[in-house]
Amino acid sequence: MKKSLILLALILYFSSAFAQKGKVTSAQTLKDGGKLDKALEAIDEALDPSNEKAENSISWPKTWEVRGEIYQAIAQSKDPAIKKLADDPLTTALESYKKALELDDKGKSSNSVKIKLTLLTNDLQTKAYEQYSGKDYKGALKSFEQILDIQNIDIVKADNPEAIDTTVIYNAGLVAYFGENFEKAVKYYSEAAKYDYNGAKTYGLIADSYMQMQDTVNALKTVQEGFVKYPDDNDILTAMVELYMKLGKNEDALKYLEMAIAQDPTNVRLYFAKGALLEKFKEESKAVDAYLKAAEVDPTFFNAYYNLGALYFNRGVNQFQIATDVPAGDNVKYEAEMKKGDEWLKKALPYFEKCNELNPDEVGTLESLKQIYYRSGEMDKYNAILQKLGQKE
Repeated sequence: MKKSLILLALILYFSSAFAQKGKVTSAQTLKDGGKLDKALEAIDEALDPSNEKAENSISWPKTWEVRGEIYQAIAQSKDPAIKKLADDPLTTALESYKKALELDDKGKSSNSVKIKLTLLTNDLQTKAYEQYSGKDYKGALKSFEQILDIQNIDIVKADNPEAIDTTVIYNAGLVAYFGENFEKAVKYYSEAAKYDYNGAKTYGLIADSYMQMQDTVNALKTVQEGFVKYPDDNDILTAMVELYMKLGKNEDALKYLEMAIAQDPTNVRLYFAKGALLEKFKEESKAVDAYLKAAEVDPTFFNAYYNLGALYFNRGVNQFQIATDVPAGDNVKYEAEMKKGDEWLKKALPYFEKCNELNPDEVGTLESLKQIYYRSGEMDKYNAILQKLGQKE
């Protein structure tokens, strides 16, 4: 009698276990038939911890593998009703596959799970680029990090243990930066830099990320490391110049700017930056030469002409201030000082006229021309400017 009871208990136990595993098989069949809502219900029942009969299916690797398939299929579905079944199905799929591997101590399902992880990587890449295009940078970062997570799983890495997906690493840094997660931007850009991905530009991006965190020490250290590694690369030189300028280290900036110009003599922005720096050093004649060189390299470069005009215009304004400080009654000296101011405005005129030719609607240019034409008595041109500015004559 006792043996019969034990046998009956075993039969009931195994029947229950097979019944629960049967739900997993049913879930897979439903998934394969496109009935994802029913498949999800079946797999959830097989994994319901409140169900005493679910103990075997919960510890069965196949259950989690099928769960991963179902959630991956939900993510791939174009049906809005199916999409609503899960908030983040690819994340759940990844968690499920990892759980399947964790429980599979004998490695029986490792090959099939590896194939599914490869397919999941493709889905995550598609999702990441869609999120990036939609400016969901936080979501894109999560997707790229999940791809990196998959690539570090033992069964995936085993095929090519030395493989490093620098593109994904770099893209993780990129979306982290756009999402203003600058710590992670530094982390992933730095990892990409170890493998020389994108060359010197990556060092500039790391430095910029540090600057966004107000960490000037590491920003400067980064561009210096980049310069040592890529001494002939103009991108890192330019990054150094910009950083030194931001930090107010103008002499260092000018030194590296000269080096950058020597490497890239047709880069108009380098000449312009040199002119701006020289103005800060009060070396106006050298600044003029730099701006003129910028205009020579690119005759359509608006900023070079504008800074030339502004340099002379401001000298004229300062000269008019000197004239107003002349003691009352000394008309001869007053007129002489005013005439000097007008001479400076005449020097500014051709550059502002060139600016107006290049960009006829730029208000700063029009305001400057208005004052110059008024001082020079060219009233027709003055009135034309007034009309363009929408001002009364």
